Amino acid sequence: MFEKTIREICTILDVKNDLSAFDSVVVRGVSIDTRKIESGNLFVPFKGENVDGHQFVRQAIDNGASAAFWDINVPNPPEDIPVIVVEDPLLALQSLANQYRHELDLKVVGITGSNGKTTTKDIVANLLSVKYRVHKTQGNYNNHIGLPLTILSLPQDSEVAVLEMGMSGFGEIELLSNISQPDAAIITNIGESHLQDLGSREGIAKAKLEIVKGLKPDGLFAYYGDEPLLQSGVRELDLNHMETFGRSESNTIYPTKIEMNNQGSYFETSLAEGETFFLPVLGQHNIHNALAGILIARHFGLSVDEMKEGLQSLKLTQMRMEMVEGKKGESIINDAYNASPTSMKAAIGLVSELEGFRTKILVLGDMLELGEDEEEFHQEIGRLIDQEKVQQVFTFGRLGALIAKGALENFPEDLVHSFTDKECLTNELSSLIKGDELILFKASRGMKLEEIIEGLKA
Repeated sequence: MFEKTIREICTILDVKNDLSAFDSVVVRGVSIDTRKIESGNLFVPFKGENVDGHQFVRQAIDNGASAAFWDINVPNPPEDIPVIVVEDPLLALQSLANQYRHELDLKVVGITGSNGKTTTKDIVANLLSVKYRVHKTQGNYNNHIGLPLTILSLPQDSEVAVLEMGMSGFGEIELLSNISQPDAAIITNIGESHLQDLGSREGIAKAKLEIVKGLKPDGLFAYYGDEPLLQSGVRELDLNHMETFGRSESNTIYPTKIEMNNQGSYFETSLAEGETFFLPVLGQHNIHNALAGILIARHFGLSVDEMKEGLQSLKLTQMRMEMVEGKKGESIINDAYNASPTSMKAAIGLVSELEGFRTKILVLGDMLELGEDEEEFHQEIGRLIDQEKVQQVFTFGRLGALIAKGALENFPEDLVHSFTDKECLTNELSSLIKGDELILFKASRGMKLEEIIEGLKA
């Protein structure tokens, strides 16, 4: 991880306050939470709406931190402990991350997109770990704070960092790309997430394409080639190396054969005819993510056998197409980490395709941040549910009720259930379960549908 003396940090950041008494103190790692301070950490305080992290600087030192940042606009910095006075703690954190990234002899893969970022991150990291020492974004550390923290936590012998890049507005992906300076970049797709902030899918595409701003001159840019907005957007880019993935035969890589079962997908590709890959993840849409991973793996020199090994040993981050068993033996697909119309349709399509279950049940909740058309998006999802392939529909939340409204155009009333109370939903669902059902849970993270899943597993 990041390791510097206070003198070295002050030199990097051009700090003016006198810390000569602490010059030789060594800082190891960075933390923004006093509850998670480890010995030697640099504590970075942030001012929030309700809490000012500067109030906890002394506590951080008492808990083992070697030093702390201090915003120059906050009065009375303590003089008896090592506080590094900076113009802006966030900018200082980002500057340290950028400096550390350049000091390390490693390659960076940056990944963004409306859907599939985390799954693709897991796929790329698992592929490359067959040949390299790889570290990846943990949890949701994919924003202007989380990405710098991820970089600063990288072991000094890291060979590859796989970094997820999220955003809620213009300029954010550009910032993350400039901090991390990727050697390869991926855009998984363009969906409807963040329509509320960016106004249109065109705006979303423009924001996602910012990932190339920090791309190395010889870096690989891989993107979903079946998306017209990306096809038009890349025409304005001056890049040396672009490749595409998708279903169309016009892409650099596309699937030539797909076979699915309840454990995952077997597929062949245009770049390795006759070679069968196994992806232990549900859903045809995840094959696109695997194709992106194969392009990166090829760029990094992996053989086909190494790629096969990396894919078949994949384990995804929790709550992404995670198959778990309920207490009565029912099969539960926990895809409750996020949702957009694109990913919701893909998940429902997956449930429709899977075989061997007496009953298939959907438990769907609100898709957030969709802007002024959110009601129509939700009703459309309901209308698309095929009664011949799904037997029961449960919804949760205000917007989830609109999914139910759409479903009622094709389903009888007794097969569509809408709730605003999780306990009531859990009780009703439990009463229907016999043990041979397949149940999909999907909604935006804020709906916390995993709480219902825990009720079924308890």
